[in-house]
Parts: sequence; C-alpha cells; structure tokens
Amino acid sequence: MKLVTAVIRPERVQQVKEALFQAGISGITLGRVSGHGGEQEVVEHYRGTRVRVEFRDKVEVRMAVSEPFVQAAIDAICLGARTGEVGDGKIFVQPLEQVVRIRTGERDNAALTPVTETRLTPA
Repeated sequence: MKLVTAVIRPERVQQVKEALFQAGISGITLGRVSGHGGEQEVVEHYRGTRVRVEFRDKVEVRMAVSEPFVQAAIDAICLGARTGEVGDGKIFVQPLEQVVRIRTGERDNAALTPVTETRLTPA
C-alpha cells in the first residue's frame, strides 16, 4: 500500500479528478495549501503597496492505493495536471504501514476504496 500525494495547480483539479475517476480511482482527499517551488516571485500592488507573493495557492490531492494501482494514479495525475509550465506540481509516493476503515474495521487492502484492474485499462 502507498500514499500518493500530489501538489497541483488549483485550476487543474477538475482535470486531475476526471483522470483519476477514469482510471477507476475514486477515494481521494483534497486540501488547499500554499507552496513555493521553481516559479518566479511576483510583485503585486495591494491598496497602493507593493506586495511580494512568495507562496502560490495549490491543491494537495491524497489517495491511499494498493501496489498495482500506484502507477495508474501517477499516470492519471500527470495526465490531468500537466500544462508543461513551471509550477505544474509534484507527486510524492510514500509507504503506508496500515489502513483501517473506521465503519467496518477492515484493514489494509480491504480498507482501501475498491478498484478493479479492468477499469485501469485505457478505453
């Protein structure tokens, strides 16, 4: 099991969500975050004062997936998030020690959102 975390542009959330759903991955969590990467700093004017924008608004997408679906999740995120410009984001893959579904007590792979391999093949 892996925890796949992606930090993406807010305007690409819909495309990433659709790509993940197309790949059969529907158990996702979204959160608003701010970050600084390779993008240039921007100076804006706010109420007559120059303000340097160091951190950009981003969206963090998280999902727990079983081993066979890690690459499918990565491919779907790249497909939906890529614009080819600096600031498209990053994907982090981390091992998960344990997953427990609170409602049923199911553990590990049984607790992950069910996905079938047939849904992962491109149409």
